[in-house]
Parts: sequence; structure tokens; C-alpha cells
Amino acid sequence: MSGEGAPDANGIDGRGIRVTIVAGQWHESIATGLLAGAKRALDAVGADYDVVPAPGSFELPVLAKAALDAGADAVVALGVIVRGGTPHFEYVSAAATDGLTRVALDTGKPVGFGVLTLDDEQQGLDRAGYPDSTEDKGAEAAYAAVATAVSLRGIRG
Repeated sequence: MSGEGAPDANGIDGRGIRVTIVAGQWHESIATGLLAGAKRALDAVGADYDVVPAPGSFELPVLAKAALDAGADAVVALGVIVRGGTPHFEYVSAAATDGLTRVALDTGKPVGFGVLTLDDEQQGLDRAGYPDSTEDKGAEAAYAAVATAVSLRGIRG
């Protein structure tokens, strides 16, 4: 796994950027770390944010769309999907990924993608931003969302 080149707070001024974190509730031990990482990142760049819980990753796109339509400048979508013995993993992963991409393109606003698709829970704990984790995917998704919102403001004036 590689966290090399991951976005961070360097040079990002998120003041005035309104972010909604939509946070899936499945696999609580991993989801809690992702959410904490996203909050740390948003605090570090000075963005304003609120949190909307999502029952699972499948529901992330509709909540992200509603948040952006209600005035958020960006969304950070956090979820955890762990492979099982049925095709359910592929369906939910594709629906979340495709749906969040569509939301970003349809609204013209960024969606930070913090949805982990995993073979097992340990992979998620390794990416959850805990002190013994190797990566912090919640923070990375938040930095990416805010940096993109800042860039869009620059382009649009």
C-alpha cells in the first residue's frame, strides 16, 4: 500500500469553504477513524463543516447530492465496504463510486472520495488514520475536496 504523494494541508486555505462530511456507519472501528481524520484535516485547513451520518456506502451519493444542492461547497464521502462471499461487494462498490462521480459532475462541486473497498478489516484499520495506521484516507479525502473547491473558486472567480 502506498500513501506516497497523498494530499496534505500544505498551502490549502479552506477558510470560507463549507464542507459536508457524509459518513457511512458500517464497520464502526474503521469508520470512526476515517471520520476523525477528515475532521482533523478540515480543522487544519480552516474549513467549516458538518457531519451527516449515512446508513452505509450505498446511500452516500444521494446524501452527497442533497448536501451540495443545499449549499455545501464540497462533500467528503466516507465509507467502508469489505469483500464477502457474494457479489454484493461489487454492486455496492460500483454504485458508491459511480454515484459519487456522477454527483460531482452533475453539481460541478468536489466530492472527496474516502470510500474504502477492502478484502478484510485489517486493510481498513491500516488506512483509518489511527496512530498505528500506515495511511489516513479520511484526511486525504478531506484535503482533496477542499483543495479542489479552492481551485474551482479560482477558476470561476
